[in-house]
Amino acid sequence: MHNLRKQLTRRSRHVLLALIGLIVILALPTYFWMKSANANLAAQRNSRMSPVIMIPGSSATMNRFNQLVEILNKRTAKKHSLLRLEVENNGKIKSTGWINRGDTEPIIVVGFQNNHDGYQNIKKQAKMFNRVFALLSDKYNFNNFKAFGHSNGGLIWTLWLEKYYHQYSDQITITRLMTLGTPYNFAETSINQPTQMFHDLVKGRKKIPKTLDVYSVAGTESYDSDGLVPEQSVEAGKYIYQKQVNHYTTMTVTGSKAQHSSLPQNKQIVNLISHYLLDNEQGPKPGPNNPNNSGS
Repeated sequence: MHNLRKQLTRRSRHVLLALIGLIVILALPTYFWMKSANANLAAQRNSRMSPVIMIPGSSATMNRFNQLVEILNKRTAKKHSLLRLEVENNGKIKSTGWINRGDTEPIIVVGFQNNHDGYQNIKKQAKMFNRVFALLSDKYNFNNFKAFGHSNGGLIWTLWLEKYYHQYSDQITITRLMTLGTPYNFAETSINQPTQMFHDLVKGRKKIPKTLDVYSVAGTESYDSDGLVPEQSVEAGKYIYQKQVNHYTTMTVTGSKAQHSSLPQNKQIVNLISHYLLDNEQGPKPGPNNPNNSGS
């Protein structure tokens, strides 16, 4: 009986030691994961990088804004390095260019091999962009950024803000968004004829962060269009952003290069980006005394 009691005690001890060992083995990955996560959070909090992330429109590639960046760098005291990414149809991400060491405000362009038009494709592109954004945020640990979208690029941004931004909003803040010639209601000239996309974007507007400053820029080659996108479709953005974000400002660019495809190279647009989108060049915040302010 005494020997049996000793065997049971010894067995209990072995079981206890085995349980402790198992707990330690299971806890180690969690410990190292938490240590790594805390290090990443610390790096993110201390990061001085605030990139400008640009998305081109349909039929455009990751090289769409090359000339824009070239003109911008000639006009601003601070030079911005350029990193271009393209999401291929197989999911791989191709990159060209780089971010210079010490550049706190680089420009990152994200394009898509599948750059076709249409609402269904825009939804696919927003999903693909979310994957790229996750990779960028992990690699560069920025805690805030600015956004720029030409044509359908502005639609991709809007859809991403409504569907995906909440995944990052606790750690990363989007401070400003500028959309250029963005057809919020596609080719329709009246909101009395809303497209399914416009209906969905208006319905999801409450997910857009209230702290965001939005600048919607329209081009007018004629009195009511930039040659492709009706001005009324650009103006329809107010039903998505106005009274939802911190400030919503509309601007109109006219002249010889106000045609839709020429807008990104338009020197007036470059001035607007320099003045309103960039940190070191930014002008006064829109407010009651700013005639361009269309409401918050």
